[in-house]
Amino acid sequence: MLKLTNVSASYGRIEALHDISLEVPEGKIVALLGANGAGKTTTLRVIAGILHPTRGSVTFDGRDISRMETEEIVPLGIAMSPEGRQIFTGLTVAENLRMGSYTRKDKAGVERDLEWVLSLFPRLKERLNQVGATLSGGEQQMLAIARALMARPRLLLLDEPSLGLAPMIVRDIFTIIRKVNSEGTAVLLVEQNANLALRTADYAYILETGKLAMHGPAAELRRNPEVKRIYLGG
Repeated sequence: MLKLTNVSASYGRIEALHDISLEVPEGKIVALLGANGAGKTTTLRVIAGILHPTRGSVTFDGRDISRMETEEIVPLGIAMSPEGRQIFTGLTVAENLRMGSYTRKDKAGVERDLEWVLSLFPRLKERLNQVGATLSGGEQQMLAIARALMARPRLLLLDEPSLGLAPMIVRDIFTIIRKVNSEGTAVLLVEQNANLALRTADYAYILETGKLAMHGPAAELRRNPEVKRIYLGG
């Protein structure tokens, strides 16, 4: 489905990714792990068209999207819930959700999907007319994911969905991620909680300072002594 081949990317003269190759198969959850500054968010930005690679290629369903802009990529079936939520704080929950469907022309489908995401996030249904700024951190994270889902993506990019949230909220959000995946949406998950990510994902990649350090089935990486020592606390 998604394939990065020998991708490098830079911010000015600083190379943030060095020769990264990874794949997200249809219908799978793939985790992207690593410390702060490892290149995880940069990888998502390259896939989403926010940052273009300096070398290598990004393909989606065999189509090269390396030089495409974000507004061209979203209609192909890729949407992102960014780090820090980045909801529209001055808009209501309902308005935020409709912004997620801005590339779609199928009005009936948008209405069906609005009901679908509100069934996934009943707390948002109770707050449809509240402005985003008044939501709790957990509710804002739910809104960011729900807004991305309103694009009806085949591939959902999630950047640190558990960051700064209470354990109970994190549990709810990851339950929803698994449910969305069970309904056919592939997920590329960037997550600092390595234990949670490896319990959720089918496959995982580990980045270190912009380079691919390790990859394999998530269950195998959870048992790997080096991964345990560095990322799982023992």
